[in-house]
Amino acid sequence: MRTRRTRDAVTGWALLAPSLLGTVVFLLVPVGVALWLSLQRWDLVSPARWAGLDNYATVLSDAGIRHSFAVTLLFTVLVIPVQTALGLFVAVLLARRLPGSTFFRVLYVVPWVCAPLVVGLVWRWVFDPSTGALNAILGTRVEWLTSHTLALPAVAFVTVWTQVGYVALFFLAGLAGIPAQLADAARVDGAGPWRVFWSITLPLLRPTTSFVLITGIISSFQVFDTVYAMTGGGPGGATSLLAYEIYSEAFTALRMGRAAAIAVVLTVVLVVLTLAQRWWFGRRTTYEVAS
Repeated sequence: MRTRRTRDAVTGWALLAPSLLGTVVFLLVPVGVALWLSLQRWDLVSPARWAGLDNYATVLSDAGIRHSFAVTLLFTVLVIPVQTALGLFVAVLLARRLPGSTFFRVLYVVPWVCAPLVVGLVWRWVFDPSTGALNAILGTRVEWLTSHTLALPAVAFVTVWTQVGYVALFFLAGLAGIPAQLADAARVDGAGPWRVFWSITLPLLRPTTSFVLITGIISSFQVFDTVYAMTGGGPGGATSLLAYEIYSEAFTALRMGRAAAIAVVLTVVLVVLTLAQRWWFGRRTTYEVAS
């Protein structure tokens, strides 16, 4: 019996080994390196020097980094409600299995599976004030990506356009898991389409909505490729999101310690936001239907 248990344990660990190796190499080791770097002064050329918590003190007091954090929050506010609402709307339409719905399922997902850098370059051409397709359609010249007012909404629009298919897929899976008998019973009792959606569908989509919001916020705080390709953080820092600020600190200013400190602070912020959302959505029972 002991030999069998030992053999089963060895087999189990052997099967887990590839995943564990990937987790250690690509997650735990980078996290450890980032924590170590955040306590150092290093310019990629000279030897690293111990800085203690100086990088964190500098990061928390730096006006430019606080500006990037504010821009990231505004960007998140612009993106998350729109992409969540649009994703739910698209999922509801696709769930009706109208003619051509299979084609549109694929069409909505294509932007999400494309490389963000390529998507950003394409939309940079679309928004180009001189040769861009959008201004050609409008028949006027609009400085979409060089305007302090329009640059961030333009980047937010591209992010929403990219993520709507991803959000719709999860809502579509959530809708498929809702028993049809509940909606049928509500219709028999005289409930209209809006009442069925508001009182039955939305409450039962609570776990899906929680997942979509959590992953969406994390993703919006990590947007880099689109900003890098479309605006380069400009104009005047109007689109300098935190992920782009980390890149600038590390590979433009060659301050690896400060860049790592920003990344650690960003991780802490995301963990706090994730826990807050889980608490908020966990206050009610998953299958409690609103009255």
